[in-house]
Amino acid sequence: MALRPVRMAKVGLLGLKEDEERTLTVLHDLRVAQVEPLSSEAMAELGPERGPETLRQVGDETLRFRGLLSALPSVRAGAPRRFNSVAEILAVAKTVPVDAEVGELKREDDRLATEEKATAATAQLLERLSFYPDRLEFLDSRSFLAFYGEASPEDYTTFAAALPAEDVVQLLLGPSEETVRFLVLLPTGGTETLSRLPQSRGVRLAAVPRLTGTVAEELARLRARDVETVRRRREIAARLSAISQEWYPLVSAVGEALEIENRKAEVVSKLGASRSAFALEAWVPERDIARLETVVERESGGRTFFYRVPTTEEPPTMMSNPRGVRRFEFFVRFYSIPQATEWDPTLVFAIAFPIFFGFMLSDWGYGLVILLISLWMIAGFPAARYLPKFGRNFVKMIMGPRGMQQLAYALLPGCAIAIGLGLYANEFFGYPLLTVLFGYSGPVLSKTVPTYLLFAGFVGLGMVVLGFFMGALKEYFHHHPRGVVAKSGGILFAVGVAFFGLAVIHRATSVSADPIIVVWYVCLGVGLAMLLFGEGLQMGMMGLIEVVSHILSYTRLVGILLASAILALVINTIGGGLVLGGTVVGVVAGLVIIIIGQSFNVIIGVFEPGIQGARLIFVEYFSKFYTGNGKVFRPFGAPRTHTISSLEGEGALPAGPIVRIPGE
Repeated sequence: MALRPVRMAKVGLLGLKEDEERTLTVLHDLRVAQVEPLSSEAMAELGPERGPETLRQVGDETLRFRGLLSALPSVRAGAPRRFNSVAEILAVAKTVPVDAEVGELKREDDRLATEEKATAATAQLLERLSFYPDRLEFLDSRSFLAFYGEASPEDYTTFAAALPAEDVVQLLLGPSEETVRFLVLLPTGGTETLSRLPQSRGVRLAAVPRLTGTVAEELARLRARDVETVRRRREIAARLSAISQEWYPLVSAVGEALEIENRKAEVVSKLGASRSAFALEAWVPERDIARLETVVERESGGRTFFYRVPTTEEPPTMMSNPRGVRRFEFFVRFYSIPQATEWDPTLVFAIAFPIFFGFMLSDWGYGLVILLISLWMIAGFPAARYLPKFGRNFVKMIMGPRGMQQLAYALLPGCAIAIGLGLYANEFFGYPLLTVLFGYSGPVLSKTVPTYLLFAGFVGLGMVVLGFFMGALKEYFHHHPRGVVAKSGGILFAVGVAFFGLAVIHRATSVSADPIIVVWYVCLGVGLAMLLFGEGLQMGMMGLIEVVSHILSYTRLVGILLASAILALVINTIGGGLVLGGTVVGVVAGLVIIIIGQSFNVIIGVFEPGIQGARLIFVEYFSKFYTGNGKVFRPFGAPRTHTISSLEGEGALPAGPIVRIPGE
């Protein structure tokens, strides 16, 4: 568990051209190096690397196999394959002969799918047009146009009255229903007027399809055609499945190998080269440098020169946290990824956020509901199709599925804390359920508010002091002595102002009343002097105000807790009073108030503690030391699924930590 991102170093590598391909394979499979464009100093001695002549062939074959993989249904690929060279990959790729047949079948299937949709749409329109008794060819004329329309009775009346009197218009109404169905015929010259009317009259129009028979005859033909289309598409799917059973294992392996070579080709443009040598530079985690050097030297037969590159560039950032803490990297990335040379705040966030969230909720009913919703989100929203469309769209609008899943994981410990505190406080949707069931009487909220406020104040003091402490360490490691003085002064002033505030509340501000007050006066004075010295007069004074406001800001923990509890009490009082009134109307109204009100309070219980809990960390804690705007470490390489590295087998790659790619 690290409080800092993984330490990075920039390394260079100089080798023979004959070892270039194998070296890139090492970099790809180890996935520990972010290859950078070669520095101008090194490039002055070399020229840009053009890459081998096979690059174009690799690109063409990559596109070809992408098409095959998208067309063929996936099947169990079997054992992964091993390719020892690009030439072998290209040679095996040429042995796959199914391109023409797969392409023809896929094009036919796409055409049939389009026809199937068009047939379904036409059949649906004809079913709505079933009130028309004559042949459809009578509606196909050069002198007039035919449109089928639908509208409510009120909109149809308005629409019919607004039709231009100068045009010869015919209207044929369907059977009387809640929705008026009609057929409208008009000369071709009146189409512009007609096209403007439906937009303002609530009318839906569709052109009548050009067919010859009656509605019943054409529907029979369309259904027969649809049956034939479905039959043919099943034949195509069966043939593609048969081809896939025979060729998919090889196609998937060759396709993956080509994708790897294609990625290598993208990296080649960053290299420098001469006739007989090549050079590259890359960011590598310090912990992986020895391993990388060992493998590269072994695979090149000791013909590679490995060296450190001195640089003042800001390294890319690779956060390294345990699995549980890693869930909270989502919030840190949402705010701003840390720079490689500063603190990684994920651990503190993972500890503080659930405590803040659970404390502000403090109701085991709300906590249990949000816990179940979180588990539902983690499971991928099963049966979400039964939700109203508005609800589904609202969820999608907030964030994507992966983001929702990460958020749900982060809420789980907070929900557990909320349930525990809610059981202690005897709060179940604002109702003392444990008293009714078991006679348990929790602490009275009105009497515990001072204790809660004191707790929130000490939490605020602890977070502010911790933030200043992290800031002081950062300034020390960056060799800014005045910054160290300022941050240390912030710690003293925060402690002094907090305990001096308590002394004021207890009316013990004189030395005679409490001798320890001298300590708080000293903390205030020395902290003030250090802040002014380290930050300057203007920034120092602003820092003093910031210290006080940030400590007091944590009292919102209690404010949100009280707001939720009072709102639940109001909902229960009003709704419960109506239910207990005895009248049917009162019972129904009371239940509606309770259900809607408590649902609204659950939504608030997610957003308010979540947003305010994160805000207290982002603003009141991060502001003391955090810069952010780091660059994500993106190592070259990708995991293999259908292929085996050519480096494996005899002299396999040594075991070691594999870099976790963000998003995997």
